[in-house]
Amino acid sequence: MLEVEQILHERYQLHRQLGDNGIRQTWLAKDLQANDNDSSFVVVKLLAFGGKVQWEDLKLFEREAQILQQLNHPRIPKCLDYFSIDDSSLWFALVQRYIPGESLKEKLIKSHRFTEKQVRKIAEDVLSILLHLHKLNPPILHRDIKPSNLIWGEDDEVYLIDFGAVQDKASKEGATFTVVGTYGYAPMEQFGGRAVPASDFYALGTTLIHLLTGIAPADLPQKELRIQFADKVNVNSSFIYWLEKMTEPSPEKRFTTAEDAFTGLKENRVGIRAIIQGVRQPINSRVVVSKSHRNLKIKLPPKTKSSGDVLLYTGGFMFTLVSGLIIMMLTLLFGIGMGNPVLVLFMSPLILAWIAFVDQLLGNVLARQIINITPDFFEIEVLIFNFRRHRKYGRTADIQDVFQSVIHTGKTSFIPSENQSEQEMVTIQTDDRRYSFGLGLSAIECVWLAQEIKDWLKANG
Repeated sequence: MLEVEQILHERYQLHRQLGDNGIRQTWLAKDLQANDNDSSFVVVKLLAFGGKVQWEDLKLFEREAQILQQLNHPRIPKCLDYFSIDDSSLWFALVQRYIPGESLKEKLIKSHRFTEKQVRKIAEDVLSILLHLHKLNPPILHRDIKPSNLIWGEDDEVYLIDFGAVQDKASKEGATFTVVGTYGYAPMEQFGGRAVPASDFYALGTTLIHLLTGIAPADLPQKELRIQFADKVNVNSSFIYWLEKMTEPSPEKRFTTAEDAFTGLKENRVGIRAIIQGVRQPINSRVVVSKSHRNLKIKLPPKTKSSGDVLLYTGGFMFTLVSGLIIMMLTLLFGIGMGNPVLVLFMSPLILAWIAFVDQLLGNVLARQIINITPDFFEIEVLIFNFRRHRKYGRTADIQDVFQSVIHTGKTSFIPSENQSEQEMVTIQTDDRRYSFGLGLSAIECVWLAQEIKDWLKANG
């Protein structure tokens, strides 16, 4: 039985127990032979052979020691020692450098709310570690990334620990394998013994989703094996899509390398279209797409994004109308003729303001866009109450490219949600002209629609 102050291997004095999962015990200990007092504390992992511990547990424990002795990365705690203790029972011990800080699991237990900035930093730090591991020969797969295995150090750096599930060689066909990983974080292919580098990306993605939502990935709803979390976070839409790509059920649809994943994380909204493939329609999108081999039809909702915007429009319209009527009545009451220039002076600004409000009301609250594409032509219509407001059209054979674009707008709109310096659109590029539509859609909706059009053109061109 291990006790506080007990000295192991004539060197490591147990200070306090950090964990006990029934198979392993983890202790904070003091290295009595350390020269530097700041580095005197170490972590000692202990495995008692016998009882619940099986040969597979011992093999994983020994593999962790062997792998850690080979690794040299500043964000992976270095293995300092490995030995056995032949006391009343046979103990195996692994000694690692101690990282002062808290695991992300401990922070979650304390109800810590992670910001998008913090989660992005965690993603970058872990990807830099995976970049190193996956480039080794043979590649090292961690296979158990989760909040409890990530330490937020007192130096504000993120460390990856617990290499007990590590795989250092590709599984041979027909060979037996040990199922490792944690339910909710590990992808399906890993439970079939076919872990690949993208398996670590899945685990990292689910971990980041847990940090953003505060909900364990196993407890989040799923649709077609995809974790549904977008409605539970308030982060940039491109970051949501990046997380969705990291956690694709099929490993072929995830990022293939840590470099690609890192690039996807750092790219801006315009640049992300160059690395994202297989985009899907966002869950809360109101866009309707119908297609056949002869026609692709896209129905876009009005630009207004919220009921608050509609309320603002309606209130402004009513205020302008009522104000105009009141001033007209007062003017007539005082006997000023309809042709009097004083009346014109009062009424002209109100009429112009009323026209501006009506124009934005029709264009943003009621106007719908419909895009029709056939093998011969395409058209972009704006309809109000099924009456055409305006129409643009061109020849399908002239289309050279379809892409997400960004326009720079001033803060002149009556709607606060439209007062942005940049807004997303979809652009169809022909030989000599650009046709844009979709103002008010999210960046991911624009990327998705551009891909839908390109895919249809490729299949039916």
